[in-house]
Amino acid sequence: MRDYIQVPAADLEKPYELTPTRESTALLCLRVCCCCSALRPRYKRLVDNIFPEDPKDGLVKADMEKLTFYAVSAPEKLDRIGSYLAERLSRDVVRHRSGYVLIAMEALDQLLMACHSQSIKPFVESFLHMVAKLLESGEPKLQVLGTNSFVKFANIEEDTPSYHRRYDFFVSRFSAMCHSCHSDPDVRTEIRIAGIRGIQGVVRKTVNDELRATIWEPQHMDKIVPSLLFNMQKIEEVDSRIGPPSSPSAADKEENPAVLAENCLRELLGRATFGNMNNAVRPVFAHLDHHKLWDPNEFAVHCFKIIMYSIQAQYSHHVIQEILGHLDARKKDSPRVRAGIIQVLLEAVAIAAKGSIGPTVLEVFNTLLKHLRLSVEFEANDVQGGSMGSVSLNSASKDNDEKIVQNAIIQTIGFFGSNLPDYQRSEIMMFIMGRYQFLEHPLILWTDLGTRRIQIMLLRSLLMVTSGYKAKTIVTALPGSFLDPLLSPSLMEDYELRQLVLEVMHNLMDRHDNRAKLRGIRIIPDVADLKIKREKICRQDTSFMKKNGQQLYRHIYLGCKEEDNVQKNYELLYTSLALMTIELANEEVVIDLIRLAIALQDSAILNEDSLPMFHRCGIMALVAAYLNFVSQMIAVPAFCQHVTKVIEIRTMEAPYFLPEHVFRDKCTLPKSLEKHDKNLYFLTNKIAESLGGSGYSVERLSVPYVPQVTDEDRLSRRKSIVDTVSIQVDILPGSIPSDDVVSNTEEITFEALKKAIDTNGMEEQEKEKRRLVIEKFQKAPFEEIAAQCESKANLLHDRLAQILELTIRPPPSPSGTLTITSGHAQYQSVPVYEMKFPDLLMPHFYQRLTSLLRISLLFLSANGTRLSYSWQCMS
Repeated sequence: MRDYIQVPAADLEKPYELTPTRESTALLCLRVCCCCSALRPRYKRLVDNIFPEDPKDGLVKADMEKLTFYAVSAPEKLDRIGSYLAERLSRDVVRHRSGYVLIAMEALDQLLMACHSQSIKPFVESFLHMVAKLLESGEPKLQVLGTNSFVKFANIEEDTPSYHRRYDFFVSRFSAMCHSCHSDPDVRTEIRIAGIRGIQGVVRKTVNDELRATIWEPQHMDKIVPSLLFNMQKIEEVDSRIGPPSSPSAADKEENPAVLAENCLRELLGRATFGNMNNAVRPVFAHLDHHKLWDPNEFAVHCFKIIMYSIQAQYSHHVIQEILGHLDARKKDSPRVRAGIIQVLLEAVAIAAKGSIGPTVLEVFNTLLKHLRLSVEFEANDVQGGSMGSVSLNSASKDNDEKIVQNAIIQTIGFFGSNLPDYQRSEIMMFIMGRYQFLEHPLILWTDLGTRRIQIMLLRSLLMVTSGYKAKTIVTALPGSFLDPLLSPSLMEDYELRQLVLEVMHNLMDRHDNRAKLRGIRIIPDVADLKIKREKICRQDTSFMKKNGQQLYRHIYLGCKEEDNVQKNYELLYTSLALMTIELANEEVVIDLIRLAIALQDSAILNEDSLPMFHRCGIMALVAAYLNFVSQMIAVPAFCQHVTKVIEIRTMEAPYFLPEHVFRDKCTLPKSLEKHDKNLYFLTNKIAESLGGSGYSVERLSVPYVPQVTDEDRLSRRKSIVDTVSIQVDILPGSIPSDDVVSNTEEITFEALKKAIDTNGMEEQEKEKRRLVIEKFQKAPFEEIAAQCESKANLLHDRLAQILELTIRPPPSPSGTLTITSGHAQYQSVPVYEMKFPDLLMPHFYQRLTSLLRISLLFLSANGTRLSYSWQCMS
């Protein structure tokens, strides 16, 4: 009670009271606090001591060292220290005491870096709670401060995993900071950088944790990935407006949100595994779709390049599958959007093809071919819709856009196929050819324009796949299962299809890169200057030519006689002959090729197919260019002299027989070829003499080349069932088509009657015919004899089919009868009660019918013709 004063004696009558003074009050408060502070826990006293009276003075380092030593010595107190610091920080945040907030976060960071015991787990919870308080505040400085503390925490490797800790709030908050729209550009950039760094910290912390699967959940990836892409996109747009950026320094990279976002995305994708790869890639498609970044697609290509280079190589096929699936989902979008997705697929395939592409090879080609067909169908529908009315500019632009899509698909197919190993490339070649054969099926109804476009696109795809393909043997490159369907379109009535087929054959046949040296049809003065590479013909190539040589000769021969040939067709045919000479020609093949060239010359002179004069002169120029080439390749002097002499005479008297003149724009053509001198032609007897003197077996040169004619020539020209039905309808009335009637009429004169009466002349003619037949069977190759016999058998079969068509009328059936309406085949059903059956059945008639059918089947089996075609012709 000594702190109070007593009242004087004069005032004793008043009530007794003590009146404290101002000094005594201050002294009392001080002594009470001192007494209470001695009773407070030590950790609170240590925490209070680190805060100075003036926050500008900063953290009291001496007291901070005491607090750190105490925390390390008594780790069980970390939880309470963290809670108390969190309490003070929350109070300071509410009261906007930024200075004390900075001091508290600095103290937390130092404690966090110094303590690594198991007791740090509760302290971390308090720490994260304080970081969340800072991120929730509206002040940008506090948000950046909380982000920096979280990044420091993320770089700490904890000894034991935390099974209860989740970072959902931080993912959401950092993603929101990445989309900051602050009015001040500098502050906005600072907040976005903090958000990106925070996401990077979350990724590092969660991936290193055993519970890292939580961050790969779709609800988190849908926030993280678009936030990173948003910053990459925005800054890229700014840079594109400013101009080409210069090489940034290290400080610029730290201040550039685009660079930070890209690094974070690379780190995120680099940590992705097999099970969570798709969750990280799918938000990319959603972002590109939402912001319409497929057209133009520069940013989309940039994003997927980052993805493909960041992920592990064995997971590349996951990304390709996702792109294919997205392409299927957007198949009804505009052509430019689809073209942008396909371009992204091309870039992804270009990167994945260098590593492991997994089992998605056929899936890629199947999807691309499907979209190629859809694009052609869209284009055909637009053209048909425009032909019905007025063609607008929009339809024309759509057609151009569809062609962009088609070119992108073909480019992707070609690049993907060119990077595949040989065994997979062979499978893809067969796969594409199977699609082509499907289009040729007579039961598939396609429009003429759509079918032609799809066929061209498939052959262009096949051309891209075969580019750069080099097999050791020609049998590997052109097996029978691939050669037959490939050569089928070479007889189609479309010069562009034939060109593509020949180019595909050149890719497969040219194994020493000689095609570029043979480009263009011309008279080569010295073939040695071309430095052509060739090797000795192996046994497999020789057996291939024995088996398939006649088939190749036949298609070249018939391809030269097509009426719609242009200059490129003759150039490709010349290249085909030259490549066969380089890659596959032994002495026997050389003789066959020369016989083929002479047969082409004779066909141009006789003109049995009524070709225009340009085509006849083009064939003559082709023969001249090839014989000049082959004569120098086999290096027979007499043969070279004969060829050179004919070329010199043509240069003087008939330059239109040479390729340098006939394929010019203004070249005068002759009216006929019958009046030309024989010196302008290559003569068989002189060629035989020149080659015979050098040891060649020239007996077969005297036998004219006859191409093998099969049903493939007729079937390959049928592009749809409409053509087949129209042919059948023409036969039904009973008149045989004039094209199939063989004209055997002969003018009756006195000399003809005299020869008919003269029996000696008849006997001599018979003997001569027998001699020619015997000589032919002795010298002609087996393939030609088989071809002639087969042609006769086919002729007999055709006549039999015509007779059966004219005499037999199938009875009506409930399944219906075939009628033609507007060029389409339709079936009209007939009820059973309306069917009329004959009263008397003639057994002998049906016996004869059965015998005729047996004869036809025997002919078919003997000649190897497909039974399905015979029934189709007789139906």
